[in-house]
Amino acid sequence: MTIGVISDTHGLLRREALDALQGSDLILHAGDVGPREILDRLGEVAPTLAVRGNVDTAIWATALPIADVIEAGGLQLYMLHDRAALDLDPVAAGFAAVIFGHSHRPGAERRDGVLYLNPGSAGPRRFTLPITLARLTIEGGQLAHEIVDLRV
Repeated sequence: MTIGVISDTHGLLRREALDALQGSDLILHAGDVGPREILDRLGEVAPTLAVRGNVDTAIWATALPIADVIEAGGLQLYMLHDRAALDLDPVAAGFAAVIFGHSHRPGAERRDGVLYLNPGSAGPRRFTLPITLARLTIEGGQLAHEIVDLRV
C-alpha cells in the first residue's frame, strides 16, 4: 500500500505535487489545506483524508477533525496538524506513525518504534525551506517512508 502525505498547501496545489502523488492508494493531508477545492483535486488522484490546520477556518473546514486515526495496511496512523498538540502516548495507543505538519519543515524520526513524520510544505515557499511531501509504503506490516523534494 502506498500513502501520499501532504501538508500546508495553503491553497496552492502544485502540478509537481499531483504528479508525485500519482499511484497512491490513499492521500493524507495534515492540515492548512486552504479552499475545499484542494481536497477535491487530491480526491481525483486517490481517496483523501484530512485534518484541520490552524488556518483552516472556513465554514466547510469545521467538518474536518482536529486529529484522526487512520487504519491502513493493518497499521494505525495518527494524524494531527501541530505536533505540539499531541496529547496522547502513541506507543501506548499502538500507533505505527504520528503524521503532522504546521512547521513547514520536512522530517522523520523513529522513537520507541513510532515514526514521527512531517511531510513539510507542498504549498507556498516559506523562507528557504524546501517544497516537499512524503510517501509511506506499507508492506507485510512494515512501514517505510521517504520525503519527496518537489524541486520547484
